[in-house]
Amino acid sequence: MNQEPPRSLDLDKLYAARLQAVRARPFLATALFALHVVESRAVPTMGVDRYWRCYVSPHFVDRTPVEELAGVWVHEVSHLLRDHHGRSDRYARANALTGAAERLRMNIAADCEINDDVFGDGLTRPTGAVLPHHLDVKSGELMEDYLRQFRLGSRTDFLAWLDCGSGADGLERPWELGPDGADGLTAQEQDGIRFRVAEGINGRPGNTPKSWKRWAEEAFHPPQPWRDLLGAALRAAASGSGAGEDYSYGRPSRRSTSLPGIVLPSLRRRPPRVAIVVDTSGSVSDAELGSALLEVAAISRAVGGRRDLVSVLPCDAAAHLVHPLCTGEGIPLLGGGGTDLRSGFARALRTRPAPDVIVVLTDGQTPWPAAPPPCRTVVGLFPRPRRYSEDGSGRIPRRPPPWARVVDIGK
Repeated sequence: MNQEPPRSLDLDKLYAARLQAVRARPFLATALFALHVVESRAVPTMGVDRYWRCYVSPHFVDRTPVEELAGVWVHEVSHLLRDHHGRSDRYARANALTGAAERLRMNIAADCEINDDVFGDGLTRPTGAVLPHHLDVKSGELMEDYLRQFRLGSRTDFLAWLDCGSGADGLERPWELGPDGADGLTAQEQDGIRFRVAEGINGRPGNTPKSWKRWAEEAFHPPQPWRDLLGAALRAAASGSGAGEDYSYGRPSRRSTSLPGIVLPSLRRRPPRVAIVVDTSGSVSDAELGSALLEVAAISRAVGGRRDLVSVLPCDAAAHLVHPLCTGEGIPLLGGGGTDLRSGFARALRTRPAPDVIVVLTDGQTPWPAAPPPCRTVVGLFPRPRRYSEDGSGRIPRRPPPWARVVDIGK
């Protein structure tokens, strides 16, 4: 009895589903058309590798309605746009995780991040799609958050079949073509696609799901280690020309040898004097004031632990007393009124000896001095949402002036 040959991939149906996905999520069109389709009978359903190849089972396409296939297209390309393979690799290294079981757990967590709000509004949820409530966790979180909340066990047995490819969890599959295979995209090409998708979302957000708006905002402005940035900005300001420099006869200048009988002082560098202006207005929360005290202690360490060179000035609409730094916890951060840090700048510059660096910790909702101060300035900004309104009455916090080195605290 002759066996019926295996059916080939129904490309017409598959591409019709992609067009439906584009109609439902037009901001993903660039990414959806960038995927290169590879027919594979080894992949359970559809899966992607980290090189933007999409492996498709002919049997899966045959038995799945076009409406659900459109949802699968969006799901798979979401793994790649959100860099789930790279994030899985980083999470595995940071937590010393190895083995296929842990990668399956990452695939499940990545699916939860995508599926919690990607469907609806013209996009059908595929049968079997895993959702956060299946794991008894709340929706709206990132893959890394979900990974900390569940382990493989009896409640995840029904997901043992799940396999979205190395594009979802970073683990290469036997059925993938690998880095040397044909039609893979380079890292630069992948970034170009992400950039175009992010620009489309930011330009016309419309009814874009929240998770995609969050992704677009952070796609090319990733969270930064702000404490490291604040320390680096302070060190850069302190090492600038004229900061912490003074002449001393303790070590004569080498030029003295050319002038017999005359001793010239040498230019010596000392730790810089730092004045820290802390915004204590009513718009700054108690938690942020507590964070400010932590930064005061960190700034003291950044200048070599010389607390005698650090002073703290609480300021709301008026400058309060200048406190020498003994212990950060003992500094009274008085205030609670309006905000005008110009008085804080003026008071800091009147201290003697004058500061080499002024550090300002604020939410940014303040007038700024019209002219730059005669020393380096570093501004640590507490995060504030941008608010818009149709009539223009919405307030958008002003960024500090260009003469200040700005670090966003908490990002």
